[in-house]
Amino acid sequence: MAGHSKFKNIMPRKGRADAFRSKLFSRLSREITVAAKSGLPDPNMNPRLRLAVNNAKAESMPKDGIQRAIQKAVGGDADTYEDIRFEGFGPGGVGFIVEVLTDNRNRATSNVRSAFTKMGGNLGENGSVSFMFDRMGRITYPAGAASEDAMMEAAIEAGADDVESDLEEEGEGHTIWTALEDLNSVAEALAVTFGDPKSTGTAWRPKSLTPVTGDLAGTVMKLYDVLDDDDDVQTVFFNADISDEDAERLGG
Repeated sequence: MAGHSKFKNIMPRKGRADAFRSKLFSRLSREITVAAKSGLPDPNMNPRLRLAVNNAKAESMPKDGIQRAIQKAVGGDADTYEDIRFEGFGPGGVGFIVEVLTDNRNRATSNVRSAFTKMGGNLGENGSVSFMFDRMGRITYPAGAASEDAMMEAAIEAGADDVESDLEEEGEGHTIWTALEDLNSVAEALAVTFGDPKSTGTAWRPKSLTPVTGDLAGTVMKLYDVLDDDDDVQTVFFNADISDEDAERLGG
């Protein structure tokens, strides 16, 4: 999820932590299988697979689950998945980017379009929303990995573009932003100092945020929930700015 940092904690406080984790493992497994199928099944020889495996390990995905996902590709049992990006506007003019990995384009398109329509939004053409975001590399570390100053100094020295640190209780920790071409080198440099990151990958970073409050904020989060619950959806990014007060209310 991309947007206000407090968004991260809304779903767990809704009592959906177990379901969220199950969905997370499913997404990680799918990405591992697709990565293994797209190149060699050896993480040391396949950068996309190495990244997928590292992210799965960071989320404590069992080793046998990781291996099964790789073997599914090796054995030829994997479905043919397609990467698709959808862009649209949700309630209040909030921009959404939805990344999908699906074996059925028609089903995925229908489900995403329906979600936008039901929540008063509309699906647009590619490019209608993405110009409001920057496509960047993103590395995350838990708050305990380092102080804000230590992470900032190490990240900038490694070639990162920016660092956001939210070290409050239930905060997101450290988020390091890089140019796409610098993602791997920055991640490797930081790993030497702080150990393996919690996650490494590409993301859409909003250039600016769209404020939404009250019932409108709730509808934006409902749209996010519907999209995120879809089995074909891998990641949802949006540029809403929801206040701490509304985030707390929605999480209650």
